[in-house]
Amino acid sequence: MPEVLKAPLVVEFPFTRSLGPVQSAFLTGLREQVVLGVRTTDGRVLVPPVEYDPVTAEEIHDLVEVAPTGTVTTWAWNHEPRRGQPLGTPFAWVLVRLDGADTALLHALDAPGPEAVHSGMRVRVRWARTRSGAITDIACFEPYDAEEPGELTGLGDRFEDMVTGIVAPARLDYVYSPGRAQSAYIENLSGRRTVGERCPSCRKVYVPPKGACPTCGVATAEQVEVGPRGTVTTYCIVNIKAKNLDIEVPYVYAHIALDGAGLALHGRIGGIPYHEVRMGLRVEPVWSEDGRHPDHYRPTGEPDADYETYKEML
Repeated sequence: MPEVLKAPLVVEFPFTRSLGPVQSAFLTGLREQVVLGVRTTDGRVLVPPVEYDPVTAEEIHDLVEVAPTGTVTTWAWNHEPRRGQPLGTPFAWVLVRLDGADTALLHALDAPGPEAVHSGMRVRVRWARTRSGAITDIACFEPYDAEEPGELTGLGDRFEDMVTGIVAPARLDYVYSPGRAQSAYIENLSGRRTVGERCPSCRKVYVPPKGACPTCGVATAEQVEVGPRGTVTTYCIVNIKAKNLDIEVPYVYAHIALDGAGLALHGRIGGIPYHEVRMGLRVEPVWSEDGRHPDHYRPTGEPDADYETYKEML
């Protein structure tokens, strides 16, 4: 049997957002070891707070301090903590209704095992040693023996140096296996050949091949070599440097319709100033040092392609 190709992949980016007055107060409160909720028009206290009443959609901003103690409403045991989770040892995910709140907050509970966790158990906040104004300022919850609520600070929302924005990292780790069609495509690239597959119905040649025509819904099997030259159909100028990508900005990424292909693939354009890249530019691949894939595409020196020859692939 042929080798099944697979590779670990990571999609990661920081998401930066500003905070309104309610979320700003909530996160600033966590930094100061204070938990704030917000009171709705019908008198309920929501924790974590939101800016609009979920029933009436009215704007709400009446902040209320709640206790750092509460009751577990439901839970699930996490046998194998993953990267970035609150604790490095097995723990319980819990919904905790803090004393003084009417809704539950999702967080981690540090417990010796699932037998030590049950709905209705009392817990309290364990604060992080270093706090910056984030949900991680609550390191986790821990068991709490008393029935009475924990003490309030009385600070309310009277804080200085408010947290006005956060950067939330987003990351997805997964293993990708390309399947029959794309495995053949990758193997052909190692021989400096770009090979797609033709749909038996609409006759469009897909590069990279998908194994089936997304338009007609039929399997593709006929292999067709395309390129290596092609035409820039559309492009964008990248001005933000990506993490772990050793390319100086600005640079150009373009959709390139290889000769004989039925749609455009994307690739980086090099060998030309970024401001001279244009639609219709004729390009050819410059292969990577290991010769296994095109590193980028450069101008061929041919006259630009006529718009009519690539307008269907924009």
